[in-house]
Amino acid sequence: MSQAQELVIALIGVALVIFFSLYSPAFASISNLSTLSSYVAPIMIFGIAEVFVLTLGEIDLSVGEVYVLSPFLVIYLHDAGLGVIGGIIGTLIICALIGCINGLVTVRLGVPSFITTLGTVFAIKGIVLLASNGIQTNPVGTGSVVSIFGGWSYSSIIWALCIAIVGHFVFRHTSFGLHITAVGGNKTASGESGVKVGRVKVWCFMLCSLLGGLIGVLDGYRIGSLNPGTDGLTLMFYGVAAAVIGGTSLTGGRGTMIGAGIGAIVLGILEDGFNIIGVNAFAYQLILGLAILGAMILNVQLERVRSGRGGGSSGSFARLFMRTGGRRRGKEKS
Repeated sequence: MSQAQELVIALIGVALVIFFSLYSPAFASISNLSTLSSYVAPIMIFGIAEVFVLTLGEIDLSVGEVYVLSPFLVIYLHDAGLGVIGGIIGTLIICALIGCINGLVTVRLGVPSFITTLGTVFAIKGIVLLASNGIQTNPVGTGSVVSIFGGWSYSSIIWALCIAIVGHFVFRHTSFGLHITAVGGNKTASGESGVKVGRVKVWCFMLCSLLGGLIGVLDGYRIGSLNPGTDGLTLMFYGVAAAVIGGTSLTGGRGTMIGAGIGAIVLGILEDGFNIIGVNAFAYQLILGLAILGAMILNVQLERVRSGRGGGSSGSFARLFMRTGGRRRGKEKS
């Protein structure tokens, strides 16, 4: 089912590339490739990060502020004597610990993840503003380490693609990935079958924050300037949009890393293409909202068809997608 939606979104992406390339040759130029990758990479990593928690039926609103915090942590740890590499490693550990706190509060105290991570959003935002006095600064370090962690134009997209591949392997070919899907589909049944539900949730929140911290470091070195007032929530919602458009269910039980990656590419193509052809930036927000709504409608219809409750024209439309995905899988097996 998710493969059918991935195929549809991929075809939409191809159609957008053709449209923008025909409208403006600048879109298909080599010089625009690095610009396009800078749009896609952060959305892709945010999307993959959110897939871990969305598949559980949870959400992490704080990952965007972890993104804002992480490059400032690198500066602090560097100045404390850890150096650039030590600062990056220490930063990623701290980011994972933030996710651990989110997970423990959600699991042990029973606070909904929306509320838990919303509180973390404001707490982290306050820490960043207090520590920086609201003043922009520049990241620390030079040389090959900086190039690997975002300084080179294409390093961020390489990181994003590698993370997507690893995430896909984890989701589809490890017991941990199967447990994530099982917990999101039926928490009670998963617990009764021996799955450590609480542990799975905490690890997913940790991975989400870890990836948020990583993209913060990558973007810090890519942009070359750190703004403590960056709107992390908006960036986080771009990631949620990429995940949902790609086939991940907001209600849990279904997630796809490849779909999140494809969704991020489509959103990046849209944003870059609109900038090149001079479309008002507000139009991107409009299309993004409609895309999320359309993806959720499709998700709901696919769920109804899978459970045998689909009916009417919308049910027939969803069944068409499922048959498309089924034919595609049959060809792959043959």
